[in-house]
Amino acid sequence: MLCHGFTGSPHSMRPWGEYLAAAGLTVEVPLLPGHGTVWQDMNLTGSDDWYAHVERALLDLARRCDEVYVMGLSMGGALTVRLAQRHPGLVRGIVLVNPSLVVEDYRLPLIAPFGRLAARLLPSTAGVTSDVSKDDTTEGGYDRVPTAAAATLPKLWRAVQQGMSGLRAPVLAFRSPQDHVVGPASLRMLAHRAVNTTVAIHLLHDSYHVATLDHDAPAIFDGSLAFVREHCESGEGADR
Repeated sequence: MLCHGFTGSPHSMRPWGEYLAAAGLTVEVPLLPGHGTVWQDMNLTGSDDWYAHVERALLDLARRCDEVYVMGLSMGGALTVRLAQRHPGLVRGIVLVNPSLVVEDYRLPLIAPFGRLAARLLPSTAGVTSDVSKDDTTEGGYDRVPTAAAATLPKLWRAVQQGMSGLRAPVLAFRSPQDHVVGPASLRMLAHRAVNTTVAIHLLHDSYHVATLDHDAPAIFDGSLAFVREHCESGEGADR
C-alpha cells in the first residue's frame, strides 16, 4: 500500500505503484479524505480521518494478501509508521520517502488547539507544491495549505513519536538533501528512537521533496522492490 502526502494525491505515487504492480505485487493507493478535489474540503478533515482511512485500506489489503508492506511519501510516511506501530502483526516492512514525522513549523502547535477558529480568520496559506527538480513535472496537489487540516498534524506526529518503541517492522528510508518541504529532523528522530528494528537510509542527491516523480525515482522503485523481496516469506514478489 502506498500513502501519498499532505495536500497531495495518488498522482505522486502512480509511477511507483505501476512499477510494483508490474513486478507482480498487489498495489493499493488510497486517496486520503479531503484530497483530490479542492483545498477547502481538507479543512473538513484531519489526521484522525486520514489515519482511519489508511487503516481500513490496510485491513482490507491484509484480508487479500499474505504479507503487506506499506510505503509513504511525506505526511504519508507518518501514516505509514503509525500503521506499522499499531499493526505489527500485519505490516511486514515499511518504505519512507522524505517522511514528515516531527514539527518543523513551530507555529503549528500554537494554532493546533484553535484550528477551526484559526481557519475562520485565515482559511489557508500558500503552500509548496511540485517540489520536483525534474523539468515539466507536477505533483497533482493543492497549492494552498488548509489551516484547520494542518492544525491536526502535530497530533499525528506526537502519536508517531510516542509509539516509536512499538515500531518493529524493518524500515527502508530515502531522503533528499535538497528538500524544500521537510528537513532532516524527521529521519534523525526515526534513526535515534526506532530501537526495536532496523533503519536503512539512502540519500537522493538528484531529487527534491516529491522524489517519487523526480530523477531518483528509479532508485526508489528498485530499492523498494528489492526490500520486499528481501523480507518476503510468501514467495510473492520474489524474483521473476
